[in-house]
Amino acid sequence: MRFEQRYRGAALLFLLLLIPVLTFTALPLRAHATAQDFLDEAEERKDDPVESNDRPSWPQGPAIGAQAAVLMDADTGAVLYAKNMDEELFPASITKLMTCLVAIENCPLDEVITVNQSAINANEPDGSHMYLRAGEQLTLEELLYGILINSANEACNAVAEHIAGSIDGYVEMMNAKAQELGCTHTHFVTANGLHNDEHYTSAHDMALIAQAFFSYDVLCRMASTSRYQIPETDLHDSHNLHSKNKLYADGEYAYEPLVGSKTGFTSLSRQTLVSCAQKGDLRLICVILREESPYQFTDTVTLFDYGFEHFQKIPTIQYETRFGISNSDFFDGENDVFGSTSPLMMLDKDSLILLPDTLTFTQLNTTVLYDELPEHTVARIAYDYQGIPMGNAYVLLNTSATPEVHFTPGAQMAEDANAGVPEKKIYINIYHVLIALACIAGIVVLFLILSRLMHSTIAHRKRLARIRKQRGQASRSRKGIHFAPRRSNVRRKKPGTNRRQSGGPQYRSAKNGQRNAARKKSNASDRSSRPRRTIHFKDE
Repeated sequence: MRFEQRYRGAALLFLLLLIPVLTFTALPLRAHATAQDFLDEAEERKDDPVESNDRPSWPQGPAIGAQAAVLMDADTGAVLYAKNMDEELFPASITKLMTCLVAIENCPLDEVITVNQSAINANEPDGSHMYLRAGEQLTLEELLYGILINSANEACNAVAEHIAGSIDGYVEMMNAKAQELGCTHTHFVTANGLHNDEHYTSAHDMALIAQAFFSYDVLCRMASTSRYQIPETDLHDSHNLHSKNKLYADGEYAYEPLVGSKTGFTSLSRQTLVSCAQKGDLRLICVILREESPYQFTDTVTLFDYGFEHFQKIPTIQYETRFGISNSDFFDGENDVFGSTSPLMMLDKDSLILLPDTLTFTQLNTTVLYDELPEHTVARIAYDYQGIPMGNAYVLLNTSATPEVHFTPGAQMAEDANAGVPEKKIYINIYHVLIALACIAGIVVLFLILSRLMHSTIAHRKRLARIRKQRGQASRSRKGIHFAPRRSNVRRKKPGTNRRQSGGPQYRSAKNGQRNAARKKSNASDRSSRPRRTIHFKDE
């Protein structure tokens, strides 16, 4: 029995000693095998589907080994290339883009920050750093250089404690900013990106953060600097900063159009990279998540080349004809009594639209919006393709052609001035007033014309009735004259007269012939000299 107990104790002791030996012996082999496994996984991921390639008439994107990737237009937010863009993955040090973004929006660059020992202790021993010491005082600008070039974790902690009072408070600000930017698959736990299972993001969310980050010129300058020296002062030691980013001008994969870039790595996140590049008017943002070195750089260059080759920015004013907005002679308009003769509205000449080389401008959908407009803007024309935003064009109000009149009631102005009330102004647009008056005048003129036409029609009908009535009376009068009996021209014989007294038959016949001829002649003369009877119709 004692022998069995001793045997069991010896066996247990042997196992306890064997486990550490096997563990340390297997570590190099496991590390080597894991690295190869990672490379094999990256190669297999090239066969994963690319969501953006399923869009109809869309340029086909390349196959890359990253588990998730996005290529986005920095101006419009249009996603040109998408591969697992909403998958939640570990970001590692590209978290520092949000760290710097929140810092520059909440603290002046020249503000001095004191490094606390707690900021140094919060960094892991093997974490990236810039060798800060407790008590050193540097400006925010100097610390941001250390964060973006050396990826200094303790610098992130120092900035977070200075601005928010604690790292946890600063992380809350980072999460609030992510929500403001529209991120839906992001949650930060640390300010420097050290691994935590609850610290994650997605490729699309990271592109939205980068879009805001690269909108600051000072951050672009810092994120494109490969070497930087912070000279020694009475407040701090000198710090020589050096980046491992191979996309910079002196790097192995130097990319000339690069605007800025930030790398990241942990054993669980693998290689991550966020970059921005610009050619002409086209500025692109590329996000690579979970890739193996050095393919995070080659994937980025491949996607940038794809974007610049297949997409372009075109001026909307040269292609837009569907809204009939006149833009001619905007700067050459002459003045008249009403002011400038230039158009009251015009399409913004600086508006640019993103367009793939596989589509035409007329294939884009348009939506006219009237909310959240900038000053002096009448409307916004939003362009999209298959729900993908391709840009906006703004319909501007020509302020030089719309004079305004300022009316201030005198009594009210004096009363407000005495009471210390700010002056109130009422702005009336002259053109709006003139248009309203012209409409009222047009209505009045139209009413007068219609009234006159109605009066003339009624008077004309009455006149025609009177004329018909008079003509009827005249017709009846002519009929009465025509049928009146004529007076006989035969003279009656005087009493006591006989034919013997007047001569013989021959004598009487000749005498009668002469008399009849004379009578006819006299009657003809009388008729020719006598005025004809004319019936006049009174026309009222």
